[in-house]
Amino acid sequence: MTSQYESWQKSSHSAPNGDCVEVSRSPQGTIGVRDTKQDGTGPILDFSPQEWATLIKTLRDADH
Repeated sequence: MTSQYESWQKSSHSAPNGDCVEVSRSPQGTIGVRDTKQDGTGPILDFSPQEWATLIKTLRDADH
């Protein structure tokens, strides 16, 4: 549901050609992630705060 997310932020790892991943937090606390290639009309992955924390921790741990 795109309307619950208002302030999208581009990843600091975005490609120079504009293809990137954007993240936003809803007023209810869920975190939305989308791919910008579809101009904001594509699917959004919704994460609970706990799911988001687990995802970020897993990605950071894999980076080491």
